[in-house]
Amino acid sequence: MLFKYFPELNGLDKITMETTALKLMEEAGELSQAISKFRGLNGEIVNMSEKEIVEKIVSELLDVMQVCATMTYVLQKKYDINMEKELEQHIKKLKNKGYIKE
Repeated sequence: MLFKYFPELNGLDKITMETTALKLMEEAGELSQAISKFRGLNGEIVNMSEKEIVEKIVSELLDVMQVCATMTYVLQKKYDINMEKELEQHIKKLKNKGYIKE
């Protein structure tokens, strides 16, 4: 398992990079909708408490993160990508840009 908290889902052999990208856009839209509701940007009357809305945002964010993790698993399996190596390079890039302090 590449990610401690984002498991590899069953049925990855049926999942493609394209279907995963579409699912990511769907989940990102749901996250955006939750944030919009939190900020009152959509014109709706909000019948949820701030706590309920923030919990909804967290739930949608975790859905986005799971789909991102799933795409990495798909890339590993179907294209033989070494995600551990890629992740190390990504972290090095973030450190070089000053986003992560050592």
